[in-house]
Amino acid sequence: MSGAFYTNFIVGLFIYPFITPKAPRMSQAFPQAVITDKFIFVSGTPGLDLHSGQIVSNSFEDQTRQCFQNIKIILEEAGSSLSKIVKTTIFMVAGNDFSQINKVYGEFFPENPPARSTPQVMPFPAGILISVECIALC
Repeated sequence: MSGAFYTNFIVGLFIYPFITPKAPRMSQAFPQAVITDKFIFVSGTPGLDLHSGQIVSNSFEDQTRQCFQNIKIILEEAGSSLSKIVKTTIFMVAGNDFSQINKVYGEFFPENPPARSTPQVMPFPAGILISVECIALC
């Protein structure tokens, strides 16, 4: 595992806020993920480009693909992988983009996709159309 680790002890559970410079960070206010004894909780991850810090494009499909690419990097840097994701929550601004989400979801999870919730939300800032969070096994 690489990235920054800080150990906290809360009610007998170890938690490690995780940050890697290899994936864009949405905010300095919270880590990209939190690692516990058995799970990795990835914070909401938009389709940002690592180098520019901006959305990859105005395309919903491109942003969706970049969200999952960023999550893949975060999980791999934390010692896990996409195949260990058990649940995703996909927050999207428009409620009519399910075909594009399903297409990209199938690219990243061709077999045994994880459970998923897909609520529609109020608009995000800076042209962000989608943000994905997930829970994965360590």
